[in-house]
Amino acid sequence: MTHTRAASRLARLATLLIALTALFALVPSGQARAASLQEVTGFGSNPGALRMFRYVPAGLPAGRPVVVALHGCTQDAAGYGTGSGWIQLADRWGFSVVLPQQTSANNASSCFDWFQTGDIQRGQGEAASVAQMVDRQLADAGGDASRVYVTGLSAGGAMTAVMMAAYPEKFAAGGVVAGLPYGCAQAAGSPYVCMYVGATQTPAQWGDRVRAARPGYAGPWPTLTVFQGTADYTVKPVNMTDLMKQWTNVHGADQSADVSDTVAGYPHQVFRDPAGNTAVETYSITGMGHGQPVDPGSGTEQCGAAGAYLLDVNLCAAYRLGQAWGLSAG
Repeated sequence: MTHTRAASRLARLATLLIALTALFALVPSGQARAASLQEVTGFGSNPGALRMFRYVPAGLPAGRPVVVALHGCTQDAAGYGTGSGWIQLADRWGFSVVLPQQTSANNASSCFDWFQTGDIQRGQGEAASVAQMVDRQLADAGGDASRVYVTGLSAGGAMTAVMMAAYPEKFAAGGVVAGLPYGCAQAAGSPYVCMYVGATQTPAQWGDRVRAARPGYAGPWPTLTVFQGTADYTVKPVNMTDLMKQWTNVHGADQSADVSDTVAGYPHQVFRDPAGNTAVETYSITGMGHGQPVDPGSGTEQCGAAGAYLLDVNLCAAYRLGQAWGLSAG
């Protein structure tokens, strides 16, 4: 009797296994296996000695946008890509993500070197390495070169401003989260003075620093969105004001907001250029410390995961950036 039941159970298991095998044979491979982060080597001369990772959703067609997402200090590409919500949105909306990663050999805290002159100039150091990653990704994925965007947190946010200034022709827009204006360390005389106090520059002086990064370039310039916590004591909120001054000046706009409202309960402003197009957009996240705004969950406007420097404030910065950049119009 026991032997008969065991044989019957084995027969049922075998039948179930055959059925499951047949079922998975009907599922396209892109659905059966989720895409994963992959490292890319040999993407160029890589003068900044960075590592390149990327995320490409399974079955992504050619002609889709590319987002470059730069992690903050003590973070890495995989953790920031997932925690910020960018990988989640890439699957939802259909675009690829380039995730540069700093090495401890370059910076002991894994910060991008936004304050080093040799890493923030066109054709040099880390800025050139990130530009080479963009070129490689566009070539490999057949991406839309007119729809490349760059964003990052903290040191990655400062490097976002670097990429917008040194390679403005490569990026349609940038999103700086708790970051700093281009050339701030040089203007302040120290990265720490820049972070904790700010630099004393007029809008024209800030704009001149950007224009000097790409001599002779007449535009178009990337548009800018900034997210900043009001209780951030690592990168003082004055840096968002200085970013606004810098990039409104680059776009030929004044420093008076054309829109002042709230989004998810937080103060939000839009600064338009003389043609009426958005040049700069700012989100002041009341009470937030140093980190990336996220809003974990499965709702339409939710994305990201809470963690160190990934702060649940019921607003996901990646979602707001994606909306501003038209990424959801797949």
